[in-house]
Amino acid sequence: MAKLTVRDLNVRNKRVFVRVDYNVPMEEQAGQMVINDATRIKETLPTLDLLIAGGARIILAAHLGRPKGKREPSMSLRPVAAKLADLINRPVAFVDDCIGEKVEKTVGALKEGDILVLENTRYYDRKRRTTPRSPSSSPRSPTST
Repeated sequence: MAKLTVRDLNVRNKRVFVRVDYNVPMEEQAGQMVINDATRIKETLPTLDLLIAGGARIILAAHLGRPKGKREPSMSLRPVAAKLADLINRPVAFVDDCIGEKVEKTVGALKEGDILVLENTRYYDRKRRTTPRSPSSSPRSPTST
């Protein structure tokens, strides 16, 4: 059986959730986080170009560093979204969360060919949680309907 690839999919006007490896090296310069090596971002461009050409509404999720479930401004994906916009020569939206109502509203507003980068998924430390949650309090994925 042939392997299915992104080239084989009809993504027109569909939400496409892509887990990307944007764990890029960054350092602080003049109070701003600056990406030292954008190779991992550049490697995703061919796939993103295919999805854009296909009319997908693209949602990108990644982690950065090891914030241990706490919001660390130095580990935000905001600079990654800005760098991606520069590299792909088009606007890239960013939402400062990766779950919840704000994400759902932003995803719902995406048009064909739009790209959204979600905030660092490691800001939520689910593996370390010791208190059980009821299923009704579980966050919905941005692609659920």
